[in-house]
Amino acid sequence: MDSAGKRGFGVAAGLDPEVARPLAERCAELGYGSTWSNDHPGAKGLDTLAEFGAAAPSLDLGVAVIALDRTPPEAIAADVERLGLDPARLWIGVGAGFGEKPLTRMREALPELRERLPGVRLVLAAMGPKMCELAGSSYDGAFFNWMTPDFAADARERVEAGAAEARREPPPIFGYVRTAVGPDAAARLAKEESFYRDLHDGYRNHFARLEEPEGTVGVAAADATEAQSQLSAYTALDTAVVRGLASATVEAMTTVAAAAAP
Repeated sequence: MDSAGKRGFGVAAGLDPEVARPLAERCAELGYGSTWSNDHPGAKGLDTLAEFGAAAPSLDLGVAVIALDRTPPEAIAADVERLGLDPARLWIGVGAGFGEKPLTRMREALPELRERLPGVRLVLAAMGPKMCELAGSSYDGAFFNWMTPDFAADARERVEAGAAEARREPPPIFGYVRTAVGPDAAARLAKEESFYRDLHDGYRNHFARLEEPEGTVGVAAADATEAQSQLSAYTALDTAVVRGLASATVEAMTTVAAAAAP
């Protein structure tokens, strides 16, 4: 299975199984190639992927991203085994978290990740130029987050430069595009973005580089037509992962998924 090139749909980890399963089924019907979850201290993204995977066997499964300072490679491998996840369906995104020397950490972690997660496609969380180049030279994919279409295009060039330096084909590029649809769309996007803008120095520095007004990085659309128009600008992403900003109910989530469907 290979979801690169098809749109994905993403959620926050810990989604109720009674919501996750019908959502995954609907995403498969709508033509998505993959379903994704983030990972955070309150819930494991791989647990959410297990629900998605059981409900929609045709979809690839992605987590973006697991911070290695919180969940080391051996713990990721143990979770994959515990949940019975098929490595061939998985895209596992990893990042350094809050550790020192993040670039060195992610370069040195790759051999252990490969050893403990055979058959799993490993995707590097990449925001700055050096991390983008590392993704291009060594990982199976790059995962962007909180980028405008133009910023993503520049970041893609760095991934491709890293691949060229390593004399390999550029890996696929994924990225979350926060997407809210409906009369409260702008407020939902602004609320989500404001949380991340001040989460830690990495995000503070990233948003400073973006130089974009708060509440504008992502898609806030009145309806499906507007959502599709805004999503179409993300041509730098091989797979745009629509991160649904909606209440954690089947109806609300599937409404966003339908509006943003490929």
